[in-house]
Formats: sequence, C-alpha cells, structure tokens
Amino acid sequence: MQAGSRDATIRKRRGRHCCIGSRPERNSRGRRRIGRDVSQIDMSKLDVAKTNVAIDRLLEVTENLRHRFLLQAYHRHRFLEIAGRYEEIFAADMMVPRPVYHFQAAGINARLEGQDAVKSLYRMWSETNQTTFYAENEQIAVADNFIASTATVYQQVWGRSLTLNKALSYMPAFLSRRVLDRVLKAKGLKADENAMYLFRNEIQMFWPYDDRGRLVGEDVWEPDPDKAQIIKLDRASVVTTQQAGEKLAKLIQPLLSFDEAVLGKPAVPVRRRTPASSAG
Repeated sequence: MQAGSRDATIRKRRGRHCCIGSRPERNSRGRRRIGRDVSQIDMSKLDVAKTNVAIDRLLEVTENLRHRFLLQAYHRHRFLEIAGRYEEIFAADMMVPRPVYHFQAAGINARLEGQDAVKSLYRMWSETNQTTFYAENEQIAVADNFIASTATVYQQVWGRSLTLNKALSYMPAFLSRRVLDRVLKAKGLKADENAMYLFRNEIQMFWPYDDRGRLVGEDVWEPDPDKAQIIKLDRASVVTTQQAGEKLAKLIQPLLSFDEAVLGKPAVPVRRRTPASSAG
C-alpha cells in the first residue's frame, strides 16, 4: 500500500468489529478516481515492505486481544507468502489441518481443499517469482472469526503463465487466462514466456478463522474483471522471491501462541493432526 502525504486514516468501530484504510484515490477536483493507466505507474513507489501498512494502522487502534491476534497472524501470513517462506504458513498454530480456498474471479470458480493442494500452489508461485504483490487503497475489517479486505492489488505474473492451459496452477489466485488474453490484446501485446508482467485490479478477500485463531481458508473475488490492467515489466522492475524475502526478513515477526496473546495463559503445544487426504 502506498502511504502518501494526502492519505488519511479512516477508523470505524461498530459492535464487534473495526476497520481501517486509506482514502480512495481522487483527482484534482476531489472526485474518486475510477481508473488509471497502469503504464503510468511509478514503479519506484511500489514497495513490498509497505504491503501491510493498512494492517499496521488497524493494529494501532485495535484493543480487543482476539482481534489483534488475528491481525498479527494475517500480517505474518502475507509477508511469509511474499517472501517465499510458504512452509511456515502451514504451522499448526496458524492454519487448520484442512484449509479450503475459493477463487471466484473472471469466470474461474475454483476450490482448493487440503494443505497439499494449497502448498503446491504457493510453491509454484514462489519458484516463478509470482508471490510479489503490492496493495494500495486497502481497507481492512476484523471480527471474531474473520478478516475482510478490499484493495487495489498489483501482482507479478510470469509470462509463461499466459500460455499454459491450466491457468490456476500457475497464475496468482485472482487471475484467469481469459482476462489476461483480453487485456493483452487490448494493449496490442503478445505474451512473452520469458517476461514478467504486472497485473492490476480491485480485489476483495475474506479470510475465516477458527476459535483458536487458525486460518480456515481464503475466499478471493475480482468483482470487476473489465477493469484489469497489465504491463510488461523491464528486468530492473522485477522483484524476485529471493529479493522480497531479503527485504522482508526483519519485518516478519514471530507470532505468540493463542493462549499467551488472547487468554493470558502459558503456551500450550499444538500438535498437528495429519489429514486423511488432500485434494489437489
């Protein structure tokens, strides 16, 4: 997320949830900016270290211990994913044994169930430098058993992803080949298997958590595929998974146990039960 000088914090506390974010982009007349030519983006202002700024701001005003724990786990998960340290996401105290991920975007209605299926997806993105993403204008809400987010998301996409048949196996969660083909055609571009691209669109996410603050899954939507934009990145603008990991190493904080952080009790070891099977 870009935290410019004109950004202002929006803070709300209603009932058992609260949310925070930055104001939507506006033009010189104060009107909300609906679209922007992604080719005009100043790449130097996109910084993976600022991806979790909205979470940090919400943590500053959140007092509920359970909500704070969920936000801290959410913060850690996102940075671990960008850094390519996906194995740590599946720690017994961070994720349930059988998570379920739903992707509903641009004609894709996909379901991944089980740690093996989800882990294989993270592994592929990490190996192909597709874990690098940036968020701006993000607003986040937290409740007892979920976190919801809406943001403008930028994510690197490997050129070969655009030419493969099984799009979901290689592309970031919210992308589909149909959308990318349309966007590339509109810009007069042809997919280059050896290139990296930057995809931009509005994304909505819902992450449910169980009673001990473990991630149950992810629901990801792309509400308006027609607003998708894409540019071909020059080599200097590409951030590899390794580079992202090095930059985020000092920002990835350990997570206290649920018992310590929420209940004020000594930590209780969490034993991982091996799922019977995982769908892939």
